Amino acid sequence: VQVFGRKKTATAVAYTKEGNGMIKVNGVPIDLVQPPTLRYKVLEPILLLGKKRFEGVDVRIRVRGGGATARIYAIRQALSKSLVAYYQKFVDETSKKEIKDILLNYDKSMLVADPRRCEPKKFGGPGARARYQKSYR
Repeated sequence: VQVFGRKKTATAVAYTKEGNGMIKVNGVPIDLVQPPTLRYKVLEPILLLGKKRFEGVDVRIRVRGGGATARIYAIRQALSKSLVAYYQKFVDETSKKEIKDILLNYDKSMLVADPRRCEPKKFGGPGARARYQKSYR
């Protein structure tokens, strides 16, 4: 099953197939994802659903674009969505529903992409909304 996860400009594509529980991100095991401070964010789906559900599947994820944090969130979303899609296609509907409910109760961004993007800068100010200071004297 091929599924993608997105956050800002980062895109992660996950391929899920039958296997023995190997999860790799850009060819590196998921336990070694950089930066270490955000590693728990990537492992959240596994910790929430338990290792048991990931034992029968192999997941290969490739990530492009975005910064470190956006990439982490994209990977996390791709991993969650791929497991749900795999269970829907190859296992049964009830276990898929169970997984989906656990993930959505914990954090909606695990399965649903965040539509927020950076607003472009306009003239007459230093940023998107802020304006230059006005002086009368």
